[in-house]
Amino acid sequence: MKEKNLILQKSMDFAVRSVNMYKYLSSEKNEQIMSKQVYRSGTSIGANVREAVNGQSKADFTAKMSIALKEASETEYWLELLLKTGYLTRSEYENIQKDCGELARMLTSIVKTSRETKKQKVL
Repeated sequence: MKEKNLILQKSMDFAVRSVNMYKYLSSEKNEQIMSKQVYRSGTSIGANVREAVNGQSKADFTAKMSIALKEASETEYWLELLLKTGYLTRSEYENIQKDCGELARMLTSIVKTSRETKKQKVL
């Protein structure tokens, strides 16, 4: 039986949350711009993780995971802006930010480990 890849699953779950949040903010609060940015960056995390897992090389893997980490950081920015402009309540923000932060920490660890492994091979 194939073991589940946790980062693949969590990034897909977060992408679904990003899409649902966009649908909510655009229909219920008539907010189109910032919510679309969360939609784009939040779904891009998982797309880049998927590309990394199926990458052609270790360098490709590291590059795609690094992009996924940058997208997670961008998503955190848009979420904070949505909070500070009153489109998200503190509770809504903390709920989705928790998941985004967890993804960012996982990606940071993956990228760091991947880069360290690369350095060890060079030495």
